[in-house]
Amino acid sequence: MAAFDVGADDYILKPIKPRALMSRISALFRRDSKKKGTSAQIKIGELLIDRSSYTIHIKGKEISLPKKEFELLFFLAQNPNKVFSRDDLLQNIWGADVYVLARTVDVHIRKVREKIGDDYISTVKGVGYKFNLS
Repeated sequence: MAAFDVGADDYILKPIKPRALMSRISALFRRDSKKKGTSAQIKIGELLIDRSSYTIHIKGKEISLPKKEFELLFFLAQNPNKVFSRDDLLQNIWGADVYVLARTVDVHIRKVREKIGDDYISTVKGVGYKFNLS
């Protein structure tokens, strides 16, 4: 099969049955979530991010963040030193089915920085944002 040779990992024969299509899509999402292997906690220096309780601890002090701010910080911390554009962050945090402006990311980044400090998230001018490991 030529499709597999060029990178496909599944295909559907015509005529397409809606139920079969939905099952294949669900299986794809399950495979993708297993690949990511997200752990419940990320510890970097004095910062502890606990996904199970949606809390942040810095130097033993607990900080509470709203859901989107927390998800933004957790996503960036899972991918340290990797730069993400506003569009990448909108896609990964807010999803494709929600309409929000790209500047929404800037506002959320600013609020996270106010609460945890400027040392963890840096701006790469003209590109996006990254979480600093050091």
